[in-house]
Amino acid sequence: MALTKDDVARLAALARIDLTDTELEHLAPQIDLILESVASVTEAAGDDVSATSHPIPLSNVFRADEARPSFPAEAMLAGAPAVEDDKFRVPRILDEE
Repeated sequence: MALTKDDVARLAALARIDLTDTELEHLAPQIDLILESVASVTEAAGDDVSATSHPIPLSNVFRADEARPSFPAEAMLAGAPAVEDDKFRVPRILDEE
């Protein structure tokens, strides 16, 4: 099925793209070729090839989320320029209350 100029004009309208008649005539065969190429991909794999989303199996590479001892808050806040309620005090950057 070949795309017509009207088909491309409808697609352009849906995408809110203004195209001239010359552009529509120029794009129709190009978009048709793209659609044929995409359709040919479905013919590449036979029934014996299972559909996959990844060519190799995926595995989680992150470590387990386990609580571990960390530095004491006093040590981390010791070098801070300002501290309030055991937290870093930073200047307000938004006009919010």
